[in-house]
This record gives sequence, C-alpha cells and structure tokens, in this order.
Amino acid sequence: MPLSKDIAPHLPYLRRYARALTGSQASGDAYVVSTLEAIIEDPKAFPADHGVRAGLYKVFSQLWSSLAINRTESAADEAPLHAPSSVARNLAALTPRSRQAFLLKTVEGFTDGDIASILNIPIDQVDDLIAQCGREMARCVSTDVLIIEDEVVISADLVMIAQDLGHSVIGVARTRDEARAIVRERKPGLVLADIQLADGSSGIDAANDILSDLEVPIIFITAYPERLLTGERPEPTFLISKPYRVDAVKATISQSLFFDRKATRTNPSPTGSTTP
Repeated sequence: MPLSKDIAPHLPYLRRYARALTGSQASGDAYVVSTLEAIIEDPKAFPADHGVRAGLYKVFSQLWSSLAINRTESAADEAPLHAPSSVARNLAALTPRSRQAFLLKTVEGFTDGDIASILNIPIDQVDDLIAQCGREMARCVSTDVLIIEDEVVISADLVMIAQDLGHSVIGVARTRDEARAIVRERKPGLVLADIQLADGSSGIDAANDILSDLEVPIIFITAYPERLLTGERPEPTFLISKPYRVDAVKATISQSLFFDRKATRTNPSPTGSTTP
C-alpha cells in the first residue's frame, strides 16, 4: 500500500496536535502541509520504525524543531495575544519541549517509547519532560482547593499534594454540611471529593450542592467507583480509585484545571447515600 494511503487516516489527528502545539489553526495547518511536502519529496527517508503514525509525527516534529524559536523557552512568550480559549492560553505558557511531550502523551496517547522516537530524545527524558510540564501547568492554573474527605490521613495527604502543586487549600470537610459551610465563606476553584463521608452523607450530594452555584472541576477520589461508573449520565469526568497513586492525583488535578473541565451535576446510584 502506498505511504500516502497509510498516512491519510492519521492526518486529522496530526492537525489537532499541530493546532494545539502552535496555538493557531493557520499555523498548525501550515506545518502539516510542510510535513506532507517533506514526505513527498523524500518518501524513502520516512521513519517508520515505530509505526506510520509515530513516523508522521516525527517528521512533523523535526520540521517544527528546525526553527530556533520553537526550541527555546522564550517561545512561550510568543503566544497569540488573542488565543481562542483558556486551554490555548495555558498551552502557550508551557515551554516548547514539555508542551510537545505533554500533548503527545495526554492528547495523542503515544507511549513513552513513541514519544522518545518522535522527539529524538532518550526515553528516560520523557518522564522528566512530563514532570516539568506538570510544574509549569501548576503555575498556570493555581487555585483554591476544597477537600471533602472524612479520613484524616487521606485528607492530610491530599492537602500536601495540592500544596505541592502550588494550590491553596481553603478547607477540609468531613461531611456534606461542613462542605456547604466552607463554600458559603470561600469559593473553590477545584474540589477533591470522597463519596462516603463521616456521618453517612454523600460526597456526590455535596458536589451537587456546590455545582448548583458554581462551575468548578470536581475530582472524585473513592474506594467505591462503581457508585459513579453506572453507565448512566452524567458521569464524572475525573474519577480516581483508592488506593491512589500520588502521581496520578497530581496529573489529574493539573489536567482538570489546565483543560478547564467544569463538572456537571451527577446522579447518585441507588446504592449511594442521598442524605438531604
């Protein structure tokens, strides 16, 4: 099969990546066109060792990185002044290399091996770039965090995780009523919520109370994911099962804020508490 036919199914995704990376539809599409021209000019040089899709992104990356401004940290300052969304503005604030690694991992779904090949770096540098990206993301989107969790050890751990990312914790609620009281005083920019709370009340209900007045990302951290993953709608965008990994919590916090993912009111399952 001709290389052009192998590449064709992957072009919409490359355009998505290019637009996110450059912060501009016109600029992103122009890079994609140049990528295709480079492949047409020398198809035998196409790097297919990690598959056609990774090879396509590698050619794009080589072209994009050939411009000096795209390799320097100052490139983050060249973001469009009128970025189309908060996501585009956040992406533009990341340094170029970490922005590439982040998008390739979280948006395009490549493995670390693929990313190393695409960016032409040692595989152990991929984790370093992702970690760097996490720190940069936290600086972009620092906010006030409300934690709804009745287990003292876990709530203390979540406080440390949030603070390590540069966020401020405005309170820890052990019950639905405590959560209500905190929100009356302070408006959180992010909520971390367990489902089963100290007095038998529901973290789902507490979250729905908050969402009746605010648009805010909510991450459920629970030992009972089946109470939310019922196949019904709406379901939460962000759900972490206990026992959790600290790096998973950090990544989820950063992504929920970075991508500006607001939550919607969630219907509790029949097995969940619905204390009024």
